[in-house]
Amino acid sequence: MLIDLHAHAPHPGYYNQHPHWGPFFEQRPDGDIKLRVGHWILSLGSPERRAALKKAQAEGKKLDINQYLDRWADPKTRLAGMDAAGQSAQVVSVPSHCYMYWAEAEFGVPFAQKVNDVLAEYCSAAPNRLMAWAHAPLNVPIEAAKEIRRACTTLGAKGLVAGGANFGGLEFDSPELDPVWAALCDLDLPMFVHGYNQSVTWGEDANSDNYETTAIVGMNYDETKCFWNMINGGVFDRFPNLKVYITHGGGFVPYQLGRLAQTNPNLDVAHNKKPVLEYLKNFYFDVELHELPMRQAMIEVIGADRVLYGSNFGGSDAVRHDLTDGLRLSDEDLQKIRWKNACELLHIDPSTLIDVAKPSALAA
Repeated sequence: MLIDLHAHAPHPGYYNQHPHWGPFFEQRPDGDIKLRVGHWILSLGSPERRAALKKAQAEGKKLDINQYLDRWADPKTRLAGMDAAGQSAQVVSVPSHCYMYWAEAEFGVPFAQKVNDVLAEYCSAAPNRLMAWAHAPLNVPIEAAKEIRRACTTLGAKGLVAGGANFGGLEFDSPELDPVWAALCDLDLPMFVHGYNQSVTWGEDANSDNYETTAIVGMNYDETKCFWNMINGGVFDRFPNLKVYITHGGGFVPYQLGRLAQTNPNLDVAHNKKPVLEYLKNFYFDVELHELPMRQAMIEVIGADRVLYGSNFGGSDAVRHDLTDGLRLSDEDLQKIRWKNACELLHIDPSTLIDVAKPSALAA
C-alpha cells in the first residue's frame, strides 16, 4: 500500500472568494490559464499543462478554463491518477499560494472555513482513499486554533497544513501561536509544513520575484526556518508531544543537521532546554527529493521511523514515479515509509485501505 501525504487539491469551490485576493484562475492572452492571488501571478506550471498549452497554441486554440476547473473539482480525476500511480490514499491540502496569511482576518478566517468545507465534501466521494489537511488562518492564532479543532473533529481532517514562515508577521516561535500547538496536541494530530511563495505578500511588487525564487529556493529555506525557530524558540519544551512533518525532504534540515546541532549551543539567545538532535523525535520528513542517492542518504540520517511518503502529486516539481523504487531498505522499513508511519501518525485504520497494484509502467 502507498499513502501520499503531499498532494494539493485546487478546487473551484474556494476560488473567487474575494475581489482582490481571489484566488482566481484566469485565462491569459496567450491562451494559458494562470493562478492570481492579489497582484501576484503564478509563473510556474506543471509539465502536463505546458504540453497542453503548446498543443492548443499549435492548433490556434486556448486552454479550456471550464474544463480545467471541472477536472480539479471532480474527485474521479484524482482517483484515476492515484490508480495510475499505485496509490492507496492521499491526504490533500490547499495549494500553498492560497494560505492567505497576508490577508486581513475578516477574509482569512471565513476563507479557511470555506476551504475546509470544500475539501471535506471533495474527500467524501471516496473517504477511504481521500483525506485532507486542515487549513487555518495562522495570522489570527485564536481563530486558527478554533478552526483546527472544528476541521479535525467535525470534518475529519488529519492535521494542519502550514507555511514554513511569516504568518502575517508571526513566526513559528511566536508565543501567540501557542493555542495552535495546544489544539494539535489535544487532538494528537500533526502539522504538515509546506513553504509558500513569500512574493505573494509583496503587494504591487509581487511579480518582481525573478525565476520564482521564493518558491523554488525559498520554500526549502522557510521549511528549514520552521525547524530552527521551533527548536530555538522552545516550542517543544512547552509542547513535548507536538508532531511536525516537513515536506520536500525536510527543507534543508537533514543535509545541514550537524551544523544546526553544533551552532545552537553557541547562540547568545536560544530557549531550547535540550540539544537539537533530541528534538528529532518531534519531526518527520518525506522522500520528495529528485535523486535516489539523496533519498537514501536522508533516510540513513533520519531513520525510517521518521520518514513519510509525499510526492507533490500533480505539481510542477512532483516526482512522477514511485519514490521508494531503488531504496536499499528492509521490507519492514520500506512499508513504514510507504504507509505504516502515516497510519500511525494520522490515526488511519489500515484495514480501511485498499492495495492498488503497482502499474507495470512504474515497475519497469
